[in-house]
Amino acid sequence: MKKIGRKSFIRQLSTVSAASLVAASCGPGSNESSSTAPNIISNKKYRWYMVTTWPPNFPIIGTGINRFAELVNIMSQGQLEIRVYGGGELIPPLEVFDAVSSGTAQIGHGASYYWTGKVPAAQFFTTVPFGLNSQQQSAWIHHGGGIELWKKIYESYNLVPFVAGNTNIQMGGWFNKEINTVEDFQSLKMRIPGLAGKILKEVGATPVLVAGGEIYTNLERGVIDATEWLGPFHDQLMGFQRIAKYYYTPGWHEPGSSLELIVNKKDFDGLPDHLKAILEVCAGHLNDQMGSEFLWKNAQALEEMKNNSKLDIRTFDDSVLAALQNKTKETLENLSSEDDLIKEVFNSYSNFGKTIRPYSDISEKLYYTMLTS
Repeated sequence: MKKIGRKSFIRQLSTVSAASLVAASCGPGSNESSSTAPNIISNKKYRWYMVTTWPPNFPIIGTGINRFAELVNIMSQGQLEIRVYGGGELIPPLEVFDAVSSGTAQIGHGASYYWTGKVPAAQFFTTVPFGLNSQQQSAWIHHGGGIELWKKIYESYNLVPFVAGNTNIQMGGWFNKEINTVEDFQSLKMRIPGLAGKILKEVGATPVLVAGGEIYTNLERGVIDATEWLGPFHDQLMGFQRIAKYYYTPGWHEPGSSLELIVNKKDFDGLPDHLKAILEVCAGHLNDQMGSEFLWKNAQALEEMKNNSKLDIRTFDDSVLAALQNKTKETLENLSSEDDLIKEVFNSYSNFGKTIRPYSDISEKLYYTMLTS
Protein backbone atom coordinates (compact mmCIF):
# COMPACT_ATOMS: atom_id res chain seq x y z
CA MET A 1 0.00 0.00 0.00
CA LYS A 2 1.26 3.44 -0.92
CA LYS A 3 2.55 5.35 2.10
CA ILE A 4 0.72 8.59 2.81
CA GLY A 5 1.83 11.60 4.79
CA ARG A 6 0.18 13.14 7.83
CA LYS A 7 -1.26 16.08 5.88
CA SER A 8 -2.86 13.80 3.31
CA PHE A 9 -4.16 11.60 6.13
CA ILE A 10 -5.74 14.59 7.89
CA ARG A 11 -7.33 15.79 4.66
CA GLN A 12 -8.96 12.40 4.29
CA LEU A 13 -10.49 12.82 7.74
CA SER A 14 -11.87 16.32 7.18
CA THR A 15 -12.60 16.79 3.47
CA VAL A 16 -16.10 16.41 2.10
CA SER A 17 -16.27 15.82 -1.62
CA ALA A 18 -18.61 18.31 -3.29
CA ALA A 19 -18.91 16.07 -6.30
CA SER A 20 -20.09 13.22 -4.11
CA LEU A 21 -22.72 15.43 -2.49
CA VAL A 22 -24.08 16.09 -5.97
CA ALA A 23 -24.16 12.33 -6.48
CA ALA A 24 -26.35 12.02 -3.39
CA SER A 25 -29.15 13.84 -5.21
CA CYS A 26 -29.21 11.07 -7.80
CA GLY A 27 -30.91 8.69 -5.36
CA PRO A 28 -30.07 5.15 -4.17
CA GLY A 29 -28.59 2.29 -6.16
CA SER A 30 -30.80 0.41 -8.53
CA ASN A 31 -31.63 -3.19 -9.31
CA GLU A 32 -31.41 -3.93 -13.04
CA SER A 33 -33.72 -6.86 -13.55
CA SER A 34 -34.58 -9.39 -16.22
CA SER A 35 -36.23 -11.58 -13.58
CA THR A 36 -38.17 -10.79 -10.41
CA ALA A 37 -37.69 -14.09 -8.57
CA PRO A 38 -35.37 -13.37 -5.61
CA ASN A 39 -34.03 -16.87 -4.97
CA ILE A 40 -33.48 -18.18 -8.49
CA ILE A 41 -30.09 -17.83 -10.16
CA SER A 42 -30.84 -15.53 -13.06
CA ASN A 43 -29.43 -12.62 -15.02
CA LYS A 44 -30.73 -10.10 -12.51
CA LYS A 45 -28.05 -7.58 -11.61
CA TYR A 46 -27.87 -5.61 -8.39
CA ARG A 47 -26.23 -2.21 -8.09
CA TRP A 48 -25.79 -1.18 -4.46
CA TYR A 49 -24.52 1.91 -2.68
CA MET A 50 -22.30 1.35 0.36
CA VAL A 51 -21.83 4.17 2.87
CA THR A 52 -19.18 4.12 5.58
CA THR A 53 -18.15 6.01 8.70
CA TRP A 54 -14.53 6.11 7.50
CA PRO A 55 -12.83 8.65 5.23
CA PRO A 56 -12.37 7.54 1.60
CA ASN A 57 -9.52 5.05 1.27
CA PHE A 58 -8.81 5.23 5.01
CA PRO A 59 -5.76 2.98 5.57
CA ILE A 60 -6.54 -0.64 6.50
CA ILE A 61 -10.24 -0.05 7.18
CA GLY A 62 -11.29 1.94 4.11
CA THR A 63 -8.93 0.09 1.79
CA GLY A 64 -10.21 -3.18 3.26
CA ILE A 65 -13.78 -2.19 2.43
CA ASN A 66 -12.74 -1.43 -1.14
CA ARG A 67 -11.26 -4.93 -1.42
CA PHE A 68 -14.47 -6.37 0.03
CA ALA A 69 -16.55 -4.70 -2.70
CA GLU A 70 -14.13 -5.89 -5.41
CA LEU A 71 -14.26 -9.45 -4.10
CA VAL A 72 -18.07 -9.48 -4.03
CA ASN A 73 -18.09 -8.31 -7.64
CA ILE A 74 -15.59 -10.99 -8.69
CA MET A 75 -17.28 -13.85 -6.83
CA SER A 76 -20.72 -12.88 -8.14
CA GLN A 77 -19.29 -12.47 -11.66
CA GLY A 78 -20.60 -8.93 -11.74
CA GLN A 79 -24.11 -9.80 -10.57
CA LEU A 80 -23.73 -7.78 -7.35
CA GLU A 81 -21.79 -4.55 -7.76
CA ILE A 82 -21.16 -2.39 -4.68
CA ARG A 83 -20.07 1.21 -5.04
CA VAL A 84 -18.26 2.40 -1.89
CA TYR A 85 -18.61 5.94 -0.51
CA GLY A 86 -16.43 7.16 2.32
CA GLY A 87 -17.79 9.19 5.21
CA GLY A 88 -18.91 12.60 3.99
CA GLU A 89 -18.95 11.69 0.30
CA LEU A 90 -22.61 10.73 0.13
CA ILE A 91 -23.83 11.27 3.69
CA PRO A 92 -22.22 12.38 6.99
CA PRO A 93 -20.26 9.54 8.65
CA LEU A 94 -22.53 9.14 11.66
CA GLU A 95 -25.68 8.87 9.53
CA VAL A 96 -24.72 5.48 8.12
CA PHE A 97 -27.05 3.56 10.43
CA ASP A 98 -30.10 5.64 9.48
CA ALA A 99 -29.23 5.66 5.78
CA VAL A 100 -29.10 1.87 5.55
CA SER A 101 -32.06 1.40 7.87
CA SER A 102 -34.23 3.63 5.68
CA GLY A 103 -33.00 2.13 2.41
CA THR A 104 -31.25 5.29 1.21
CA ALA A 105 -28.21 3.01 0.87
CA GLN A 106 -28.32 -0.76 0.70
CA ILE A 107 -25.21 -1.49 2.76
CA GLY A 108 -22.93 0.25 5.26
CA HIS A 109 -19.79 -0.21 7.33
CA GLY A 110 -18.93 1.24 10.73
CA ALA A 111 -18.75 0.36 14.41
CA SER A 112 -21.87 -0.48 16.39
CA TYR A 113 -20.89 1.66 19.38
CA TYR A 114 -21.37 4.74 17.18
CA TRP A 115 -25.13 4.13 17.53
CA THR A 116 -25.14 3.88 21.34
CA GLY A 117 -27.34 6.98 21.62
CA LYS A 118 -29.93 5.30 19.39
CA VAL A 119 -29.39 1.65 20.33
CA PRO A 120 -27.71 1.52 23.79
CA ALA A 121 -27.11 -2.24 23.68
CA ALA A 122 -25.24 -1.97 20.37
CA GLN A 123 -21.93 -1.02 21.99
CA PHE A 124 -21.35 -4.59 23.22
CA PHE A 125 -20.98 -5.78 19.62
CA THR A 126 -17.97 -3.50 19.13
CA THR A 127 -16.13 -3.68 22.46
CA VAL A 128 -16.43 -3.17 26.19
CA PRO A 129 -13.71 -1.70 28.45
CA PHE A 130 -11.84 -4.53 30.18
CA GLY A 131 -13.92 -6.92 28.10
CA LEU A 132 -13.20 -9.65 25.57
CA ASN A 133 -10.18 -9.50 23.29
CA SER A 134 -10.58 -9.79 19.52
CA GLN A 135 -10.54 -13.60 19.40
CA GLN A 136 -12.93 -13.90 22.35
CA GLN A 137 -15.22 -11.21 20.91
CA SER A 138 -15.44 -13.09 17.64
CA ALA A 139 -16.09 -16.37 19.45
CA TRP A 140 -18.89 -14.80 21.51
CA ILE A 141 -20.55 -13.31 18.44
CA HIS A 142 -20.32 -16.43 16.27
CA HIS A 143 -20.67 -19.19 18.86
CA GLY A 144 -21.80 -17.69 22.17
CA GLY A 145 -25.15 -16.23 21.16
CA GLY A 146 -23.93 -12.76 20.23
CA ILE A 147 -25.00 -12.79 16.58
CA GLU A 148 -28.50 -13.95 17.49
CA LEU A 149 -28.90 -11.01 19.92
CA TRP A 150 -27.36 -8.63 17.40
CA LYS A 151 -29.81 -9.69 14.67
CA LYS A 152 -32.70 -9.52 17.12
CA ILE A 153 -31.85 -5.94 18.11
CA TYR A 154 -31.22 -4.74 14.56
CA GLU A 155 -34.29 -6.41 13.04
CA SER A 156 -36.55 -3.64 14.37
CA TYR A 157 -34.34 -1.19 12.45
CA ASN A 158 -34.66 -3.17 9.21
CA LEU A 159 -30.98 -4.20 9.34
CA VAL A 160 -28.96 -7.40 9.06
CA PRO A 161 -25.52 -7.22 10.79
CA PHE A 162 -22.27 -9.04 10.02
CA VAL A 163 -18.88 -8.89 11.74
CA ALA A 164 -16.52 -7.31 9.22
CA GLY A 165 -13.23 -6.19 10.72
CA ASN A 166 -11.38 -5.87 14.01
CA THR A 167 -8.76 -3.38 15.18
CA ASN A 168 -7.42 -5.79 17.84
CA ILE A 169 -6.45 -4.26 21.18
CA GLN A 170 -5.71 -0.55 20.95
CA MET A 171 -3.22 1.61 22.83
CA GLY A 172 -4.06 3.51 26.01
CA GLY A 173 -3.57 6.94 24.51
CA TRP A 174 -1.33 9.98 24.19
CA PHE A 175 -0.75 12.24 27.19
CA ASN A 176 1.20 15.38 27.94
CA LYS A 177 1.27 14.59 31.66
CA GLU A 178 2.19 11.48 33.58
CA ILE A 179 -0.58 9.17 34.81
CA ASN A 180 0.82 7.54 37.95
CA THR A 181 -2.39 7.29 39.97
CA VAL A 182 -6.07 7.42 39.11
CA GLU A 183 -6.18 10.89 40.71
CA ASP A 184 -4.04 12.15 37.81
CA PHE A 185 -7.14 11.96 35.63
CA GLN A 186 -8.70 14.76 37.68
CA SER A 187 -9.62 17.69 35.37
CA LEU A 188 -7.80 16.06 32.46
CA LYS A 189 -9.51 16.78 29.12
CA MET A 190 -9.27 13.68 26.95
CA ARG A 191 -10.66 12.86 23.55
CA ILE A 192 -12.31 9.48 24.17
CA PRO A 193 -15.76 8.28 23.00
CA GLY A 194 -18.47 6.01 24.31
CA LEU A 195 -18.58 4.02 27.51
CA ALA A 196 -14.89 4.67 28.24
CA GLY A 197 -15.64 8.39 28.31
CA LYS A 198 -18.31 7.81 30.94
CA ILE A 199 -15.86 5.83 33.04
CA LEU A 200 -13.18 8.51 32.87
CA LYS A 201 -15.77 11.07 33.87
CA GLU A 202 -16.44 8.99 36.98
CA VAL A 203 -12.79 9.36 38.01
CA GLY A 204 -12.73 13.11 37.45
CA ALA A 205 -11.66 13.50 33.82
CA THR A 206 -13.51 15.51 31.18
CA PRO A 207 -14.22 13.36 28.10
CA VAL A 208 -14.29 15.40 24.89
CA LEU A 209 -15.67 14.43 21.48
CA VAL A 210 -13.37 15.75 18.75
CA ALA A 211 -13.56 14.93 15.04
CA GLY A 212 -10.60 12.95 13.76
CA GLY A 213 -9.31 15.79 11.60
CA GLU A 214 -9.22 18.15 14.58
CA ILE A 215 -7.45 15.97 17.17
CA TYR A 216 -3.88 16.89 16.26
CA THR A 217 -4.48 20.64 16.36
CA ASN A 218 -6.46 20.46 19.60
CA LEU A 219 -3.78 18.38 21.31
CA GLU A 220 -1.00 20.61 20.01
CA ARG A 221 -2.74 23.77 21.23
CA GLY A 222 -3.76 22.37 24.60
CA VAL A 223 -7.49 22.34 23.92
CA ILE A 224 -7.30 18.73 25.06
CA ASP A 225 -4.65 17.18 27.31
CA ALA A 226 -4.80 13.65 25.94
CA THR A 227 -6.31 11.53 23.22
CA GLU A 228 -6.78 7.93 22.17
CA TRP A 229 -7.00 6.92 18.54
CA LEU A 230 -6.39 3.44 17.09
CA GLY A 231 -2.89 2.05 17.42
CA PRO A 232 0.73 2.77 16.46
CA PHE A 233 0.19 2.64 12.68
CA HIS A 234 -2.64 5.19 12.51
CA ASP A 235 -1.31 7.17 15.47
CA GLN A 236 2.00 7.64 13.70
CA LEU A 237 0.23 8.83 10.55
CA MET A 238 -1.59 11.40 12.67
CA GLY A 239 1.78 12.62 13.99
CA PHE A 240 0.93 12.38 17.69
CA GLN A 241 4.51 11.32 18.47
CA ARG A 242 5.60 14.87 17.62
CA ILE A 243 3.31 16.66 20.07
CA ALA A 244 2.74 14.27 22.98
CA LYS A 245 5.39 13.03 25.36
CA TYR A 246 3.78 9.93 26.88
CA TYR A 247 2.29 6.99 24.97
CA TYR A 248 0.42 4.69 27.36
CA THR A 249 -0.57 1.07 27.11
CA PRO A 250 -2.68 -1.07 27.36
CA GLY A 251 -5.88 0.03 25.64
CA TRP A 252 -8.17 -0.91 28.52
CA HIS A 253 -11.03 0.93 26.81
CA GLU A 254 -10.93 -1.10 23.55
CA PRO A 255 -9.43 -4.56 24.04
CA GLY A 256 -10.70 -5.94 20.72
CA SER A 257 -13.00 -3.72 18.70
CA SER A 258 -15.18 -5.48 16.12
CA LEU A 259 -16.44 -3.52 13.13
CA GLU A 260 -19.75 -4.17 11.45
CA LEU A 261 -21.28 -4.56 8.04
CA ILE A 262 -24.98 -3.66 8.02
CA VAL A 263 -27.35 -4.49 5.17
CA ASN A 264 -30.86 -3.21 4.61
CA LYS A 265 -33.04 -6.22 5.48
CA LYS A 266 -35.49 -5.75 2.62
CA ASP A 267 -32.66 -5.57 0.09
CA PHE A 268 -30.88 -8.52 1.70
CA ASP A 269 -34.01 -10.66 1.68
CA GLY A 270 -34.46 -9.82 -2.00
CA LEU A 271 -31.13 -11.37 -2.96
CA PRO A 272 -30.74 -14.91 -4.30
CA ASP A 273 -29.27 -17.30 -1.76
CA HIS A 274 -25.90 -17.51 -3.51
CA LEU A 275 -25.46 -13.71 -3.29
CA LYS A 276 -26.39 -13.74 0.39
CA ALA A 277 -23.72 -16.39 0.92
CA ILE A 278 -21.14 -14.34 -1.01
CA LEU A 279 -21.79 -11.32 1.23
CA GLU A 280 -21.36 -13.43 4.36
CA VAL A 281 -18.17 -15.09 3.13
CA CYS A 282 -16.64 -11.79 1.99
CA ALA A 283 -17.49 -10.15 5.34
CA GLY A 284 -15.69 -12.98 7.12
CA HIS A 285 -12.69 -12.60 4.82
CA LEU A 286 -12.60 -8.86 5.50
CA ASN A 287 -12.69 -9.57 9.23
CA ASP A 288 -9.68 -11.89 9.06
CA GLN A 289 -7.65 -9.73 6.67
CA MET A 290 -8.24 -6.50 8.56
CA GLY A 291 -7.30 -7.95 11.94
CA SER A 292 -4.07 -9.43 10.62
CA GLU A 293 -3.15 -6.22 8.77
CA PHE A 294 -3.68 -4.16 11.92
CA LEU A 295 -1.47 -6.52 13.91
CA TRP A 296 1.42 -6.45 11.44
CA LYS A 297 1.40 -2.73 10.66
CA ASN A 298 1.03 -1.75 14.32
CA ALA A 299 4.06 -3.87 15.16
CA GLN A 300 6.10 -2.21 12.43
CA ALA A 301 5.01 1.29 13.43
CA LEU A 302 5.83 0.68 17.10
CA GLU A 303 9.38 -0.29 16.16
CA GLU A 304 9.73 2.99 14.26
CA MET A 305 8.33 4.95 17.19
CA LYS A 306 10.89 3.45 19.57
CA ASN A 307 13.57 5.30 17.62
CA ASN A 308 12.00 8.60 18.71
CA SER A 309 14.16 9.61 21.67
CA LYS A 310 11.58 12.16 22.86
CA LEU A 311 8.77 9.62 23.12
CA ASP A 312 8.22 7.88 26.45
CA ILE A 313 6.21 4.64 26.09
CA ARG A 314 4.62 3.85 29.45
CA THR A 315 2.42 1.17 30.99
CA PHE A 316 -0.48 2.23 33.20
CA ASP A 317 0.16 1.37 36.83
CA ASP A 318 -1.76 -1.64 38.15
CA SER A 319 -3.57 0.61 40.66
CA VAL A 320 -4.80 2.85 37.83
CA LEU A 321 -6.12 -0.09 35.84
CA ALA A 322 -7.76 -1.60 38.94
CA ALA A 323 -9.59 1.65 39.68
CA LEU A 324 -10.79 1.98 36.07
CA GLN A 325 -11.91 -1.64 36.02
CA ASN A 326 -13.96 -1.16 39.20
CA LYS A 327 -15.65 1.89 37.69
CA THR A 328 -16.35 -0.08 34.52
CA LYS A 329 -18.05 -2.82 36.52
CA GLU A 330 -20.19 -0.30 38.40
CA THR A 331 -21.17 1.49 35.20
CA LEU A 332 -22.17 -1.70 33.38
CA GLU A 333 -24.22 -2.92 36.33
CA ASN A 334 -26.04 0.42 36.51
CA LEU A 335 -26.77 0.38 32.78
CA SER A 336 -28.09 -3.18 33.01
CA SER A 337 -30.46 -2.27 35.82
CA GLU A 338 -31.94 0.54 33.72
CA ASP A 339 -32.42 -1.25 30.38
CA ASP A 340 -33.75 -4.79 29.89
CA LEU A 341 -32.14 -5.18 26.47
CA ILE A 342 -28.74 -4.11 27.78
CA LYS A 343 -29.22 -6.55 30.64
CA GLU A 344 -29.90 -9.41 28.23
CA VAL A 345 -26.83 -8.65 26.10
CA PHE A 346 -24.62 -7.92 29.12
CA ASN A 347 -25.58 -11.23 30.76
CA SER A 348 -24.74 -13.13 27.57
CA TYR A 349 -21.44 -11.27 27.18
CA SER A 350 -20.46 -11.68 30.84
CA ASN A 351 -21.36 -15.37 31.05
CA PHE A 352 -19.34 -16.06 27.92
CA GLY A 353 -16.37 -14.22 29.46
CA LYS A 354 -16.59 -16.28 32.63
CA THR A 355 -16.41 -19.45 30.55
CA ILE A 356 -13.71 -18.44 28.08
CA ARG A 357 -11.24 -16.70 30.40
CA PRO A 358 -10.19 -19.73 32.50
CA TYR A 359 -9.17 -21.47 29.28
CA SER A 360 -7.35 -18.37 28.02
CA ASP A 361 -5.51 -18.15 31.35
CA ILE A 362 -4.00 -21.63 31.02
CA SER A 363 -3.36 -21.41 27.28
CA GLU A 364 -2.50 -18.07 25.62
CA LYS A 365 -1.83 -16.08 28.79
CA LEU A 366 0.45 -18.78 30.17
CA TYR A 367 2.25 -19.07 26.85
CA TYR A 368 2.90 -15.31 26.59
CA THR A 369 4.09 -15.19 30.19
CA MET A 370 6.52 -17.98 29.44
CA LEU A 371 7.89 -16.15 26.39
CA THR A 372 8.56 -12.93 28.29
CA SER A 373 10.00 -14.51 31.47
